[in-house]
Amino acid sequence: MKPRIHYTKPSITELEVRYATDAAANGWGEHCYDYINRFEEAFKVHLGVKFAIATSSCTGALHIGMAALGIGPDDEVIMADTNWIASAAPITYLGATPVFVDILPDSWCLDPELVEQAITPRTKAIVAVHLYGNLCDMDKLLAIGEKYGIPVIEDAAEAIGSIYHGKRAGSMGKFGAFSFHGTKTLTTGEGGIFVTNDPELYEHVLTLSNHGRARGQTKQFWPDMIGFKYKMSNIQAAIGCAQMERIEDLISSKRRVFSYYAEAMCDFPLKMNPEPTGMQNGYWMPSIVIDNNVAFDRENLLSNFKVDNIDGRVFFWPLSMLPMFDTIPENIVSFSLYTRAINLPSYHDLNELDMDRVVAHIQHHLNK
Repeated sequence: MKPRIHYTKPSITELEVRYATDAAANGWGEHCYDYINRFEEAFKVHLGVKFAIATSSCTGALHIGMAALGIGPDDEVIMADTNWIASAAPITYLGATPVFVDILPDSWCLDPELVEQAITPRTKAIVAVHLYGNLCDMDKLLAIGEKYGIPVIEDAAEAIGSIYHGKRAGSMGKFGAFSFHGTKTLTTGEGGIFVTNDPELYEHVLTLSNHGRARGQTKQFWPDMIGFKYKMSNIQAAIGCAQMERIEDLISSKRRVFSYYAEAMCDFPLKMNPEPTGMQNGYWMPSIVIDNNVAFDRENLLSNFKVDNIDGRVFFWPLSMLPMFDTIPENIVSFSLYTRAINLPSYHDLNELDMDRVVAHIQHHLNK
């Protein structure tokens, strides 16, 4: 059997191993936050934001951020229908309702016009998910948020390396959240981070993230409110510190993989992740969407991948298709896109011969 082509895996070097080993051996007692503090500082500098709190997941970062905004029962939060459940789950944790609107056919992200149409007196936030590294139209979304007094939250879990007119994804909204899962461009194994430029929101989230114990509280083990436990471990942060030292190379390698695919398939009847003028796409997950007028059997292509020991991923289902939500077939782009789309293997050191294997399967499938 040919060597396996993984759909994604992290880039781990001796540097990550050395830092993690040091954290495991020495990162205890008074040093138990050393790598966490260092990682948060490095990420703030990279992103260009004032505050950051490392968390155990992006889901946790979204949860504590939404809680600090006061989102609760009977509230509504608008987000795109095409997404992973992790973007919607924290809304439900707080007793609020996710309101799913359709996506744009080119960016696969929130349609701003539909966002504005979906606003009601119960709307308490808009979640802008930068899907697969593609960027939401933040100018329009932020303008809508300002017009109605509604905060825009950036779920930048998949958008390390993406830049919107000079501003990094995750740095523009009321707060941003990132994922460092093992599949992401930058990893800490599991993990995430909350970021913001709002000092009051930061202090509130910092308190919530530490079981409700405020930073200025002098009484030992005295929580000021009910909080959460979403801390990142020092060992995870140590891996993150090494990754931050390599961040530009990690982003560049993702863009290299995408560029090779894009060049190899430039004449195929499909579209890939866009990169509009003035933006940079981090290309976390290179994806293809087959043109409407071309016959395409997603499951057949993925089965052929599997026979050749190639990993492939389905495009996200519309969340409103899931059994825990009400179906919204009116979201016609979301309900048509996933049947014609897949994610391609894209780990950092994927070589050209392996990418040629992937492309050959796509070409054969489209030429049948």
